[in-house]
Amino acid sequence: MGVIRSLKRNFTGFLKKMLNKKSARIGIYGPPNAGKTTLANRILRDWTGDAMGSVSNVAHETRRARRREGVTIKGNGNSLSLDIIDTPGLATKIDFHEFMEQGMSEAESKRRAKEATEGVIEAVKWLENLDGIILVMDATEDPFTQVNVTVIGNMEARGLPLLIAANKIDREDSSPSTIREAFPQHPLVAISALEGKNIDTLYEEIAKRFG
Repeated sequence: MGVIRSLKRNFTGFLKKMLNKKSARIGIYGPPNAGKTTLANRILRDWTGDAMGSVSNVAHETRRARRREGVTIKGNGNSLSLDIIDTPGLATKIDFHEFMEQGMSEAESKRRAKEATEGVIEAVKWLENLDGIILVMDATEDPFTQVNVTVIGNMEARGLPLLIAANKIDREDSSPSTIREAFPQHPLVAISALEGKNIDTLYEEIAKRFG
């Protein structure tokens, strides 16, 4: 009987531990070239030593959602296991001429535009399976864009917790306060995903808000 009681206690403790385990599936969203993949790479390198994918100055370089499971981060005494989804840049219209301006052929440009459009549709579908959103915005650009307003409205309609990462504060022309004033209803952390500025603060907010 003593062995049975011991097994029960061990199983109960294991079950409680599993039930109390904090995990979340988080999507990294935003317009093209805002720094989504740079941020995803920063998170993975800090906590796993790995990377999500290559970074490019060409818009819509990420044309398919990429997922990494079980990334455990810690912040402010909290620990959170994340499934991170790096999504393609959201846009209301993708013109193949944008790729041609980068020196690509017309055929290659049209192929990429088609893939990028399909990637945006895929990114929107992922919203059905997420626990929260990190919305990356370029702090050097005007936040009042159709894409930003549409994306935030869509996420608010779905009731998804949203954390804004105002990226590129390493640049002199950045103005994260402009983003804060534009969308005061959502928490914001001003960061440089490239240089790692304020990344620890971002981790604390992620662990607090999505845990």
